[in-house]
Amino acid sequence: MADRATVENGGVRPRAARTRTFDVPASGRTLDIALILGLSVAFGLVVTALVIGGSVSSFYNLPAVLIVLVGTFAVTLVSYSMSELFGAIGAVLATLLPQRHDLRLAGERSLNLAAIARDNGVLALDAVIPSVDSEPFLQRAVAMAVDGATPHQIDQVLAQEIDAIQDIRHRHAGVLRRAAEVSPSMGLIGTLIGLIQLLGNLNDPGSIGPAMAVALLTTFYGAILAYMVLAPIAAKLERNAEAELLECEIYHACAMSIARQENPRLLERMLNTKLPPSQRLDYYD
Repeated sequence: MADRATVENGGVRPRAARTRTFDVPASGRTLDIALILGLSVAFGLVVTALVIGGSVSSFYNLPAVLIVLVGTFAVTLVSYSMSELFGAIGAVLATLLPQRHDLRLAGERSLNLAAIARDNGVLALDAVIPSVDSEPFLQRAVAMAVDGATPHQIDQVLAQEIDAIQDIRHRHAGVLRRAAEVSPSMGLIGTLIGLIQLLGNLNDPGSIGPAMAVALLTTFYGAILAYMVLAPIAAKLERNAEAELLECEIYHACAMSIARQENPRLLERMLNTKLPPSQRLDYYD
């Protein structure tokens, strides 16, 4: 069995023959500074322009807000189920504090696990599994190898799980893409409502101002919601899904290598074909 004192975040410290060591920190959630900074700067520029150009209060209109926000929610709900819509809302909130997908870290952890299995036997990984609780996919993959599943069984199960995870992630992004398409349309509908109200009450000068406000502000709100919020966050979800996919493929390859009892050097070469040049591993060099 592997010495538990040497277990560190899903692996062991490199063997004595190694000339280079790796400090492998635990995975976790990190604040997405780029998302927060981007939204803050974008909205800050808009608000600054409103303040410089006149009164900010003149850009608030409750009927226009309701037409765009509630209308976008309702029309998007027509295309998806309630659970999918609220799942997408949860995914949006999670983008503020996303799971970190460090591909080099994933590769190093995989090689550490493969080294344990190579030196101490596959059953030695049973003591390591609890230490990688921050990576549930890796836990399940390694557990299958420890339980004696064949490489074919591991490949089949993990491939199906990866497909299921990616389907959920892309469905969440699809909900936001659909909402981004609907939002400007709801703004246009609000504009038509305002213009109809305006033309129908030309004999009442007091009603022209509110009707014109609805007509213009709904288009403004629709554009803001679609192009400054929904579409960028959908792109962020798709980007995070791609990073998660590559990380899962690394852990998939790790479990397959362990089950086949391959030399970890072969796993390192294979992982380097998946990783970008800047993140490639030199574990045994």
